[in-house]
Amino acid sequence: MPNYTFSPLYKQPGRRRRYNAAPGQVLSAFLPPLAFRLACAPPPKKRTDPFAEANAEDSGAGPGAKDYVHVRIQQRNGRKSLTTVQGLKKEYSYNKILKDLKKEFCCNGTVVQDPELGQVIQLQGDQRKNVATFLVQAGIAKKDNIKIHGF
Repeated sequence: MPNYTFSPLYKQPGRRRRYNAAPGQVLSAFLPPLAFRLACAPPPKKRTDPFAEANAEDSGAGPGAKDYVHVRIQQRNGRKSLTTVQGLKKEYSYNKILKDLKKEFCCNGTVVQDPELGQVIQLQGDQRKNVATFLVQAGIAKKDNIKIHGF
């Protein structure tokens, strides 16, 4: 096991002291006190739920609630991902929208029937921003009614 080295900030650059330590032994004399280490530690990260906003709005859904189009990303394996679009009005033909999306973004996709959510459009890859701009330009949804979820 190599020797552990310690170089305080006050020393001149290029000079190092070597201290012999047994394997697994920590040079506690040269570590700052525990209180100092805890005071300098970064604060713990807050965990956020990416669907919390959607769930809060869905729970308060009443007759005057807005109808949002939700564009989400689902991670598959490795770098592969799926983009899902849900909440479009039932009067639109999902297959025609899907056909235009596939031609526009050069990706494959399908329409899936979900028992809770109804029809959902799935596209290969991360197409969230592309889908949002397409829906606005085609006049299918307003920019204010599109919610983009994910990372």
